[in-house]
Amino acid sequence: MLVIENLVKKYGSFTAVDKLSLRLDTGDIYGFVGPNGAGKTTTMRIVATLMRATSGTVKVAGIDVAEDPMAVRGKLGYMPDFFGVYDNLKVHEYLDFYGSCYGLSVNERKKRTDELLELVELSDKKDSYVDALSRGMKQRLCLARSLMHNPELLILDEPASGMDPRARIEMKGILKALGSMGKTILISSHILPELAELCTSIGVIEKGRMVYSGRVDDLMSRLTGKTLIRIRVLSDAEKAVRLLREQPRIENITGEANMLELEYTGNEEEMSGLLRLLVTEGIPVVSFTKAEGNIEKVFMEVTKGEDEVLQ
Repeated sequence: MLVIENLVKKYGSFTAVDKLSLRLDTGDIYGFVGPNGAGKTTTMRIVATLMRATSGTVKVAGIDVAEDPMAVRGKLGYMPDFFGVYDNLKVHEYLDFYGSCYGLSVNERKKRTDELLELVELSDKKDSYVDALSRGMKQRLCLARSLMHNPELLILDEPASGMDPRARIEMKGILKALGSMGKTILISSHILPELAELCTSIGVIEKGRMVYSGRVDDLMSRLTGKTLIRIRVLSDAEKAVRLLREQPRIENITGEANMLELEYTGNEEEMSGLLRLLVTEGIPVVSFTKAEGNIEKVFMEVTKGEDEVLQ
């Protein structure tokens, strides 16, 4: 769906994006992570055909963004980090206007407006003026706007920026729903735990370079050599702790009530043996899962400027 190869963007002697490569398949939800000024927004604007690259290629659904930007715009929806709204329009008028810009018929616009307002949970605000909406509601309206023409690829630059905790949870739920619909999503954010939970993979960008791309738990494992495991039992937590402490490759077992947490240095096959041991010994295990751990700590480790960490 999205292929970026050796992308470079320079402003004079300054290199904002440095030989960045990335591939997203249909249905991927990819989190773009990096400190301010790392090159995330620049990359997204190039993909969205709003900026030309210095060199390299970007293709959306097989279409080169430099050669046929109009065709690409029909394939993607773009939500910038800062966006404008027309305060003197009602919510349904706002979406209808953008639907007309994409050439949708009156009936298509009405149908899409109703569907999208339901998706972003703004159906009850259909006849409200845009300037009466909260910031979180305006963010969701802008997301609906970017979906009006039913794009295959969504480019979302800090979609939860400035939202309160409730609004962020609502936005995360909407994005998960879009992922279940098969939308391909490239999303940037600094809300790292939520991004890790939402995305199938993440890419960490530092000084214009991609320093890591893959699953979050793989990143955690590569940097620390450990996997964080959370185990919830109905009872016999003390017995479970005793059994686990007798096993190799287990470090730092902690727990509160019937929830245990431990660091493990073994592979996945050996990890399954831990679960098998607990069940065989009669421990009533409710859940046995990998956890993200302290992703903020990992993020600071990756982006501290020592790119060789992940080479």
